Amino acid sequence: MRAPGRRRGSRARRPDDHHRSQQRLSVITVSGEIYHHTGGPLREALSPPDGEAVPQIVVDLSGVTFMDSSGINILIAAYTAARDAGGWLRLAGPT
Repeated sequence: MRAPGRRRGSRARRPDDHHRSQQRLSVITVSGEIYHHTGGPLREALSPPDGEAVPQIVVDLSGVTFMDSSGINILIAAYTAARDAGGWLRLAGPT
């Protein structure tokens, strides 16, 4: 029997789930074409300054119409940097 108000399959949250002062969620929305000559702003947006909180990044790609290997490399580098800092990077809306 499940507790009142809980949906089937939902996970009970610990009190500290929403109070992690060393973590920060960023949602970055990207649109248009991402390739060698246009990837700079994306690279900058995905590179938090030194000393920032542990990165938790969601990259919304639903508005991207084209991405070449340069854009994919930017995402891989950002994923690796976030993981190495103890955080994560997730992609939303890839097509």
